[in-house]
Formats: sequence, C-alpha cells, structure tokens
Amino acid sequence: MAQTIVGLNDPKARKLWSADLMVNVAKQSYWTRKMMGKGSETTQPVMLQTDLEQEAGDAVSYDLSVQLTGELIEGDAKAEGKGEKLDFFTDKVMIDQGRKPVSCGGKMSRKRTVHDLRKVGRNRLTEYWARFYDEQFFMYGSGARGVNDDYSVGLDYTGRAGNPFQAPDSDHILYGDGGSKALLTVAGKMSRVLIERANTKASSMGGGSTQIAEIQPINIGGGEHFVVVMSPFQAHDLKTGTDAGNWLDIQKAAAAAEGASNPIFKDNLGMIGNTILHKHKSVIRFSDYGAGTNLPAARALFLGRQGLVLAFGSPGNGLRFDWSEVPLDHGNDIEICAGAIFGVKKTRFNNKDFGLIALDTYAANPN
Repeated sequence: MAQTIVGLNDPKARKLWSADLMVNVAKQSYWTRKMMGKGSETTQPVMLQTDLEQEAGDAVSYDLSVQLTGELIEGDAKAEGKGEKLDFFTDKVMIDQGRKPVSCGGKMSRKRTVHDLRKVGRNRLTEYWARFYDEQFFMYGSGARGVNDDYSVGLDYTGRAGNPFQAPDSDHILYGDGGSKALLTVAGKMSRVLIERANTKASSMGGGSTQIAEIQPINIGGGEHFVVVMSPFQAHDLKTGTDAGNWLDIQKAAAAAEGASNPIFKDNLGMIGNTILHKHKSVIRFSDYGAGTNLPAARALFLGRQGLVLAFGSPGNGLRFDWSEVPLDHGNDIEICAGAIFGVKKTRFNNKDFGLIALDTYAANPN
C-alpha cells in the first residue's frame, strides 16, 4: 500500500503547521486567551486589529471620538451654523516581521522522523511565542522593560516594529505611598486601599472638556468590571496585609459576581469592588525606587477596555504565522522557522494613556 508523505515545505505542511501553531499560541498566551477581543468595538482590555491581514501597509491607525462640550441653544435663539465640530484623537500601531528558527539537529542525534520533529519544534515554538507575546503586552502596557530576569529579551530592550515604550503619564499612575517613584517607601505595598483608589480614579476622571478619555469598564456577563494584573510579590503583600476575614470576602465576591464563568474570572485571586484581581509572574519589576534608588518595586496594571492593541499582517498564506522547514548540511540537519508580522503597543490619545492605570508599589521577594 502506498504511503502518503507530506514532505519538507510542502504547501499542505506549511498551512497545517502554521495553523496549528496559531491555535496553540492563542490557547497558551495569558493575554490572548483571557483579555482580547476583535475590532474597535471590543469591550476587552486588548483590541485585536486585523485590517492589515487583508491590505498592504505597515501601520494601523485608530481614532477616539472626543465628547461634545458647551451649552445648549436655549429657547428661540438660532442654532443654525452653531454646530460643534467633531474632534478626534488618533493613535497607530506599527507592524513588522519577527521570526524564530529552531534547529532539529543532525540525523544521528535526532533518530526521529520529520513528523516527530515538527511536533517537537511546534511545541517549543508554541511555548516561546506565547511567552514572547505575554512579555510584549506587559512591557508595552508598563512602558518599560524592567529588571525581570526570565524575559526572552535583554535588559536594554526598547521595543520592536517602531513602537517605542511609553511611560505612564501623570494622570494614569498611582503609587503605594509617597506619590512618586522617589518617594515610595517599604510601607507602600499593594493594598486594598490602592485598588479602591484606582477604581475611584477610573470611575471619576476624564470626559467632558478635560481632553482626557474616560476609562471604560469591561463588560462581562452584563456586569461592568475592571481588572488588575499584579506580580506574585504584590499578591503576597495584598494577602498578608489583609486579615483573613477580609481576604475571604474578596474571594467570595468574585465567586458570586455576574459572568463568573467568563475566562477573565478563571484563576482569579478575588474581587475588590468591581475589580477582578489576577497575578502573573511577568508583571514588570524594578530595582531603583525610593529616595536611595534601591527599593524593589513592581508595576501592576489596572485595566479597562482597549488599553492595549495587537495588530497582525498576514505573511501571505492566509494565516497569522508562517512556517518554513529548511534542510541544511546536505540534508543532514533540518531547521524550522516560525514567524509572524505583528505589532503591540499601549493605546494612547492626546499624549494620555487610554484604558489602563499603572499601580507602582514596593514589592520584595518574600522568600
């Protein structure tokens, strides 16, 4: 009986492994699995833009319509010709190609079939791309690389695809205490009070003639919520700084909330007010806070709608990832490469962050 073999770089193989990689990365990435929705109408923290998957270009622009201001035309006073002009702020995200090659080794060291190697290579690439995406969201959301020692990129990394890191503006950052990076002390830890302050700030600032966009809550199961993603060190401080009864209430609030089956509620720490609490090890950390520039700190992200954007450009195969397999050394070695054309950034209008607030606190390793 004849055996069907899909060889190296066969078009069917490229599409199969590209699609498989795309699905698995989406399943493993924290941000794309829990926090992303498509298009400018999404109510999720990450806005997925796909315009360039069908059209040529290296940037996607998106607009924010500014609220109307001013007074009514009263009584019989003439309204004609007094229409207020519509104002828009514009932001854009750039995209570029990024690729990651993997060597499958020589024949004697492999002792496997090409198909097994594809699976092994796919699994390792899935892990890498999911981790890389998550790191991109944390760095761009925080506007900094930080000192995390388990990142894929070096400490001098400043971003990719022409999208620079943008530090939080003064209206979109809160500190555990002191009111600034230099004034943070060891007492300025993550706390219920800080999260309540952020919730109040998000619910009250902006709009009208302030030229600051309001942070819109995430719609989950008919309820309106915000999300805080904090480091494990910050989560430890929040738990140990709150008495057991209060912490139990925080957990009960999440379990009883509307939409508790939504992915954003999965693996949450609890809920304070209408803010769902999460922790993640890739939250950006620092080592230069306080008056002596020597205190460890972390930057939790308080998220509403569309605080971040991810844009893709198709590599030409109708899929978001490209897959290539190349024989090297006269066929003895095989190199697999997976790449995507994409860009990530924080949404920002009129030089102000949109959809998120940075929460900077003292955060030391408790171990």
